[in-house]
Amino acid sequence: MIERIEHQGAEMAIILRAVEPESGIRFHTPPHYSQQLASMRHPAGHVIQPHVHLPVPRAVAFTQETLFLRRGRLRVDLYTDDHQYLESRELGPGDVILLIRGGHGFEVLEEVDMVEVKQGPYVGEADKSRFTGITGSEARTLPAGASEE
Repeated sequence: MIERIEHQGAEMAIILRAVEPESGIRFHTPPHYSQQLASMRHPAGHVIQPHVHLPVPRAVAFTQETLFLRRGRLRVDLYTDDHQYLESRELGPGDVILLIRGGHGFEVLEEVDMVEVKQGPYVGEADKSRFTGITGSEARTLPAGASEE
């Protein structure tokens, strides 16, 4: 199941829930996103032809990041670019989220083991602007597939 979270017509995040994907390759992002997200499922014996990626200059204005939750439970709080809280989602084992735009914060609900992937090079604190977010009691965690808009 794919969940797209939007605010005022802008895509904020994409969640791939831990369900078996369709057969083949399916991209969930448009070509202009600075991070591409696809799901792939192939039968045994399928061959992906060897290849190298060519050096192609790219300009990245904003960091997008993808989290792969391997174990545990995590609440993701989503905010606008100007720090206004929108809504929250809970992720469980096997879920993947691509954070596309806006702000985000997290609360670990159950010890997590996760992997983060984002563009580099990473420039430390110059890469982000921190702000005060909501508390757990203020979270509006919507069920999978729901949206306030």
